[in-house]
Parts: sequence; C-alpha cells; structure tokens
Amino acid sequence: MNHQGTIRLETNTLLIRRFEESDSEAMFLNLYNNAEAMRYLPWDPHKNIEETCEHLIGYIAAYERKNFYAWAIVPKPLNEPIGFIDTVIDNTINAVKVDYGIGKPWWHNGYTSSALALVISFLFDMVGVNRIYATHDPRNPNSGKVMEKCGMIYEGTLRQTRYRKGEYSDRAMYAILAEDFNRQKTRR
Repeated sequence: MNHQGTIRLETNTLLIRRFEESDSEAMFLNLYNNAEAMRYLPWDPHKNIEETCEHLIGYIAAYERKNFYAWAIVPKPLNEPIGFIDTVIDNTINAVKVDYGIGKPWWHNGYTSSALALVISFLFDMVGVNRIYATHDPRNPNSGKVMEKCGMIYEGTLRQTRYRKGEYSDRAMYAILAEDFNRQKTRR
C-alpha cells in the first residue's frame, strides 16, 4: 500500500478532513452525546465535551502516521463536523476496515454514503488497497444500505462477534474488492 495519511477530500456539498481540537464541542453536540446515534457504535455516549476532546486528541496524535486515516464529516453549508469515518489497516492482506457514524439530525441525507464513497475511491485509487470492508449491527439496516449504495457487497453475518453493554450482537459484513471497484468505474 502507498499510504498517504488523512488528507482532505471533498465534493460540492461535503468536506471530509482531519479533526481539530476545536471540533470537540460540535462533535459532542452533533454525535457523541446522543444515545440513539451512538447505539450501534463501539463507545458509550460521551458524558461531557472533555471526553469528546480526549477522543479527538487521540485521532490528532495519530495523524503523524501515514497509515492512519480518520476524517471529520463536514457538510459545507453547516461548516462543522457532524460525524466521523475512520479505518483499521490490515497490511497482511492489503485490506482496510471502514467505520463511520453520523449525528441523528443528518441521517437519510446522503452525507454518510458520500463520505464513504470518497474514502473508498481514495483508498483504491491513491493508497492501492485490494479490499475494503465494513460491518454493521443487523438491527441497524440503514448502515447496510449505505454500504450497498457505495458498491459494497453483502458477504454474510458474523454471529455474536461483538459484546457491548451486557449483550452479544451480530455483525453483517460487506466488502468491495479493487477489481469490483474498477469494473464499476468503467461502467460510469
């Protein structure tokens, strides 16, 4: 892989960029303090802005590494972050796992699928990955719809692979390979 680090990506209506410490209040208010928006994410809702700030400082510190990718999702008209998209790299198989979350007021507006499409394109075209995959809790089918909209293919459901808040949950797995992406690109 030819790692680039977290670089700024954008469309006409959306910017995805590195987090800044000054994003703490917006991220706390727009996503991290909302129990419903955080329901299927791996963390509990944040109790205060300081907790969000600490979380973002972790992202910011990791930006020094070229193989670290974590973006703030920022609608241009709003000009503040409403969510995140980040990755976990598996160099042994040239693959990347993508995770994302967005605040409830912005659900069903295309922001998540636009951000995911930008990241998929970047990871295939610029980084040179072979496989991009993502999972979601089957009780949150809209997340799977985002993945499908971006060309990812459902591969199956991993049973009881997450334990959180005292319960096991399944994970629906979606993926797209470089060959799939390139084939889709030639059809456009």
